[in-house]
Amino acid sequence: MSSVDDKLSEIRSVRNHIWHFRKLLQTELPNADRKLIERRLLEQHSAFERLLATTFPLTFRL
Repeated sequence: MSSVDDKLSEIRSVRNHIWHFRKLLQTELPNADRKLIERRLLEQHSAFERLLATTFPLTFRL
């Protein structure tokens, strides 16, 4: 089981990748490169959501 610090470090790393890919998409890129970066951005976004859900689970009970 990883510590909270390890999880937070992983979250920061994925967040930084997302920022990096977003900045790249603001530049002029060949279509093939743009598609690749868009795919990687979606993968990183999914990983970010998954990390947040497992690190900070939130459940509502009625």
